[in-house]
Amino acid sequence: MAKKDITVIIDGQEVVVPQGTTIMEAAKQLGINIPHLCYHPALSVEGACRVCIVKVKGVDNSFAASCCTAAQEGMEVLTNSPEIRQARRDIVELILDNHPKDCQTCERDGKCELQNLAYSLGVRDRLFEGKRKRYPLEDSSKSVVRNAEKCILCGRCVRVCEEVQGVCNLSQNHRGFNTVVSPAFGEKMDDSVCIQCGQCINVCPTASFLEQRHTDRVWAALADPTKHVVVQTAPSIRAAIGESFGFAPGTPCTGKMVTALRRLGFDAVFDTNFSADLTIIEEAHELINRIKNGGLLPLLTSCSPGWINFMEKFYPELIPYASTCRSPMSMLSALLKTYYAKKINKDPKDIYVVGVMPCVAKKYEMDRPEHYFDGMQLTDAVLTTREAAWMINSYGIDFANLADDDFDTPLGESTGAADIFGTTGGVMEAALRTVAEEITGKPLEQVEFTEVRAVEGLRERTLRVGDLDINIGVANGLVNAKELLNKVINKEKQFHVIEIMACPGGCIGGGGQPYPPKGYNVLDKDLLAKRAAALYDIDSHKKTRSSHKNPAIQKIYEEFLGEPGGEKAHHLLHTTYKQKLPKGIK
Repeated sequence: MAKKDITVIIDGQEVVVPQGTTIMEAAKQLGINIPHLCYHPALSVEGACRVCIVKVKGVDNSFAASCCTAAQEGMEVLTNSPEIRQARRDIVELILDNHPKDCQTCERDGKCELQNLAYSLGVRDRLFEGKRKRYPLEDSSKSVVRNAEKCILCGRCVRVCEEVQGVCNLSQNHRGFNTVVSPAFGEKMDDSVCIQCGQCINVCPTASFLEQRHTDRVWAALADPTKHVVVQTAPSIRAAIGESFGFAPGTPCTGKMVTALRRLGFDAVFDTNFSADLTIIEEAHELINRIKNGGLLPLLTSCSPGWINFMEKFYPELIPYASTCRSPMSMLSALLKTYYAKKINKDPKDIYVVGVMPCVAKKYEMDRPEHYFDGMQLTDAVLTTREAAWMINSYGIDFANLADDDFDTPLGESTGAADIFGTTGGVMEAALRTVAEEITGKPLEQVEFTEVRAVEGLRERTLRVGDLDINIGVANGLVNAKELLNKVINKEKQFHVIEIMACPGGCIGGGGQPYPPKGYNVLDKDLLAKRAAALYDIDSHKKTRSSHKNPAIQKIYEEFLGEPGGEKAHHLLHTTYKQKLPKGIK
């Protein structure tokens, strides 16, 4: 039933809104921006920080939190006055006085919501200094660093972990001045149910959560003359890195990114898209084999490390259904230290492999024992998009005015199918382009499978491929994934293949992507849609758009890997998973 419209007067202006609209939402329709900290448009309302206070006529001696107060018919609201501005400033001053004084050396300097809010409210002094909370830095995690001293108790991290990811790893523990956000019992992040996705980093308004920094180790490798340092870049990086240099969201910056990485001193710049194509060949072979030979269905995709961590901790009974394919990053790293090492006559131990990834969980993935060969680590460092952009800026490279360059070959050649890996539904569509031709034995008249493209979190479809109906599921954000996984466990529906991406929107919304430009938030569907559109645009302009038609992929099978799913391919390109329990649980 449609909601009744009501009329509200805000700062002397009338606005008509549906009943149930909050004062903050109604004010926004009039172009009035009410400052806030705990509020996030994609999460439930917390009403904790009180920065968004307003005055409602007829309510004496108190302010209303505009983020959680519903507008009422005829309500008159004042959002700005000397009294309101002073109260907001006092609130922010109190938060600041319990906050470290290290803005100039903080990773979020210039991109901190608390800092920006303090400036806009005119906070110039610390008036309420006293005892400040003190906590040790929890930086033992492979991926996510937790700094409780910078936490302002806004609750965003708690809500995104529960409401978007369904992990519920974080909560506010203890009371009053001693309240702290942490995993249960104050456990370390790697000893908890944390899946390393980094969405807590994305929504944190300060720097209470950050990625584990790998920039120092990469600088050291680049300065080491004994190391042959190579870098690979994930599909979604090219659609987002430009935002760090003033480009509008959705601007592809592939060529400039390659040039910038060469300027940093990398000996070779390769494209993870190459191994995304390789992943499709191996995964399609795996799916067709299961369909033809009665194997376990559905096949669950395995390229998202946050999802793999989630499966191992929350759905271990589904491990046998997961594709055994390594992620594209780990596949390419394996080839760089075998195939490529032989090509350039280098000892694999002298090749230093850096991944530029949208995902902080890749830092955890690279350290998994399954991604070592004979005691040798395959990927030596992982930079998030944010870290790579910082290094480029730090080096004095004028990214916006760089000429475009191409990836090195042969491990830099890719098809359009690989580009769309970076957005939700992309892995599924890329796989279908290859699976459909294998099943029907005919070339596709149209390579796009738009039915599986979805920025929204969940999609189920049945596609007719030859004489076969293929039931597919696509999910991004693990709360959505639970819906599909529970249907599998409860045998409510028979799927053939399910693509799961841990992060909202897929890799384009990864925990390591740039903090969004003004006017967007990290869970903004419009922002995610623009990044996705950039990848689809790249795909549409590629000469070759199906992974199995990549001549460089065909060549590496002929020269090195043998046949898809064969002994050598399986050894280098596949892995295993196992149940993982938090510390103290057996």
